[in-house]
Amino acid sequence: MLQRIGILCSGGDAPGMNAFLRAAVRSALDLGLAPYGIERGWSGLLSGDLRLLDSHAVSGIINRGGTMLRTARCPEFRAAEGRQRALRTCREHGLDALVVCGGDGTFAGALELHEESGLPIAAAPGTIDNDLVGTDYTIGFQTAVATAVEAADKIRDTADSHDRVFVVEVMGRESGSIALQVAVAAGAEVVLLPERPEIGAAQAAELLARARQQGKKSMLVIVAEGAGTGAAVAETISASEPNLDVRASVLGYIQRGGVPGSDDRVLATRLGYGAVHALVDLGADCAHHIGEISGHLVRTPLPEVVGRSKPLPLDLLTLVDVTAGLRVTAQDL
Repeated sequence: MLQRIGILCSGGDAPGMNAFLRAAVRSALDLGLAPYGIERGWSGLLSGDLRLLDSHAVSGIINRGGTMLRTARCPEFRAAEGRQRALRTCREHGLDALVVCGGDGTFAGALELHEESGLPIAAAPGTIDNDLVGTDYTIGFQTAVATAVEAADKIRDTADSHDRVFVVEVMGRESGSIALQVAVAAGAEVVLLPERPEIGAAQAAELLARARQQGKKSMLVIVAEGAGTGAAVAETISASEPNLDVRASVLGYIQRGGVPGSDDRVLATRLGYGAVHALVDLGADCAHHIGEISGHLVRTPLPEVVGRSKPLPLDLLTLVDVTAGLRVTAQDL
C-alpha cells in the first residue's frame, strides 16, 4: 500500500517547478500520503538528502522561479551501481514511489530505475525546451519564451535606433522551440534552427541583404544555440554583407530563471496533482509520464516518451518566412 512518496526535480531548472512541488506535496497530503522532498535531484537520492514536507513547507513558492529543492545533474545515477544506491535510500526511508520533474535525461533514469526495481514512478515534463512528446507544453517553456521575447523587443529598439542587424542567441541545443516561438512573437526576419540545418548563416545573410534592398533599416535574427553561436552567425553575416552593421547578443540563463507566468503555474499545478494521482490509481504499474494535451491530463507510459523528440510546428516556420515579408514583394508581382 502506498504510504510514502519521494518528490524531486532533476536536470536544468525551469520556471514553474516550485508550483509543481507545491501541488504534488499538497495533493499527497490530501490523499493521506507522506511526501518527502529530495534535495538536488538524483544526487540527493543517492546521498540520502531528503526530508518530510508538510503544507507549510511549500507555502509562498508558487510565484518563485527555480526549485526550492534545488536540482543537479547526476552522472553517477547513469550507472547501475548508482541506481542501486538510490534504491537503497528509498528502502531505508520507506519510500514506496517517486514523483520526478525534469526532461528526457531525468525520464531515462526514472525508466531504468523502474525497470530494475519495479519502483512506481510518475514523471512530469519540466524543461524550457518543450521538446518532449506526450504534452502540448512543458513546465517553464512559456515563461522562457516570454522572457526572451521581452529581451528581443528591447534589442529591436536599439536596432531601430542605429539601423543595425542584431543576432539574438536563445537557448536550445537540440530543440529550436524557443527560437521559433520568439521569432514569430518578436517579428524576426530570420530564424536559425538545429532542425533546419539547410538554412544557416550564409542563407541568413542573403535574406538580410534582400531585406535591406527592400528598404528595411533594422533587422532581427533569432538563432537557437544548437544552430550556431550568435557571435559566429554575426561574423558570417558581416563577412558576406559588409554594408550591414551586425551585432550579436546572447540571452543565456535569464531564460531559465524569473517569476513563472500564469500559464506555467497552472500547468505545473495540474501536473503535480496529476502525477500523485497517477501513482495512487496505477500503483505498482505506474511508470508514466504525465502531460497535458488539449486541456486534458494524459498518462503516457515512459517507454513511449523517453528518447523521442517533439517535431517543430511547421505552421510557425511558415509564419516566420511569410510575415518577414522577404519571399514576395510588390516588385515580384
